[in-house]
Amino acid sequence: MARRERHLVGLDLGTSKVAAIVGELTGGGEVEIVGLGTADSEGIRRGAVINQEAAIASIQKAVEAAELTAGVEIDNALVSLTGTHVKGFNSRGVVAVAGRTREITRDDVRRAIDAARAVSLPNGREILHVLPQDFVVDEEDGISNPVGMSGSRLEVNVHIVTGGTTTTQNILSCVNKAGVNVREPVLEQLASSESVLTPDERELGVALVDIGGGTADLAIFERGFLWHTAVMPIGGDHFTNDIAVGLRMPIPEAEKLKRRCGCALSALVGDDETMDVASVGGRAPRTMARRILSDVLQPRAEELCHLVWDEIHRAGYEKSLNSGIVLTGGAANLEGLVQIAEQIFDMPVRRGVPAGLGGLADHIVNPSFATAVGLILRARRQRAHDVNQAPRRGIGMLTDLVRGVFKEFF
Repeated sequence: MARRERHLVGLDLGTSKVAAIVGELTGGGEVEIVGLGTADSEGIRRGAVINQEAAIASIQKAVEAAELTAGVEIDNALVSLTGTHVKGFNSRGVVAVAGRTREITRDDVRRAIDAARAVSLPNGREILHVLPQDFVVDEEDGISNPVGMSGSRLEVNVHIVTGGTTTTQNILSCVNKAGVNVREPVLEQLASSESVLTPDERELGVALVDIGGGTADLAIFERGFLWHTAVMPIGGDHFTNDIAVGLRMPIPEAEKLKRRCGCALSALVGDDETMDVASVGGRAPRTMARRILSDVLQPRAEELCHLVWDEIHRAGYEKSLNSGIVLTGGAANLEGLVQIAEQIFDMPVRRGVPAGLGGLADHIVNPSFATAVGLILRARRQRAHDVNQAPRRGIGMLTDLVRGVFKEFF
């Protein structure tokens, strides 16, 4: 197997960091992590480019570090997309089954998916994903694969993800200018689901909440498929800003304090616990009770959980989450967040970390790498369907969606 065929690359463009991970396919089809590179994210906020030169530099720094550890040259990658410009909705396509025998073929499925994605979009928006959920043959619903069945009418339910054209193109253009060709843009929470959710959770019903630096991305799965997506404009940076304002300290020091001493639930903090707090203007550091920090973090954690629950309730899935809720993303590392989420959601909540990998896996067993690892696992699954298909390059991969969706579904 050629080098390009063996190595898969995931590039996660977050608000806090840019992460590039290189995975190598083994003879048995498993993935070993052979390269990892990270860089502080500059020029990217909430999934949008605010400074192109800084964004390109951050991407190049992460990619070069991954190339160094992996010992390979990175020429293409799957890239994550997020931000409040991303919107998702469900659609249905209906077609008549062609042929005398009325036997459903792959072409019939393609036509049904084509019909489902033939929706009117506002100016400045484009389709990123068309994800089949299930099929209906005549009046029989809940069918996962209708090929070979007989019927006169075929319907398909799909989840369509759209993004702002300008925002999407700016992100992908930065990746290309950094010297990396984009194989495919992938919705962030869709990528994260590949690395942290189990098949049982997807089947029984689960909500994945990927909490990054700038946003919290929601994805709801049921019966094995994606049914709802949403993006909430609250992330880890909001916790950091609250600390900086509430404790009157520089933002970089507030981030360090959050990671070192932060707890989202005051009840978990002892009355005698203290911490050193940096000051602004060259003043001497102060010693404060750790509970004060929790008193700052807890209201923001509660606000985030209530926003997520309101979205789940609005979408009508509050009684469908039999597997509970999985929190991932860098901000999910905040101590006490799982416990406070369990209190608000009144259902099981766990912290999702990437699993089932070899090589340098011990370096990425952290919620902050869920998206980058998920991109690699998604690439592996796609390659298993068609090992001879050449990687799609550049930003033209937003076309020819039907082929990609059909491969993805089956």
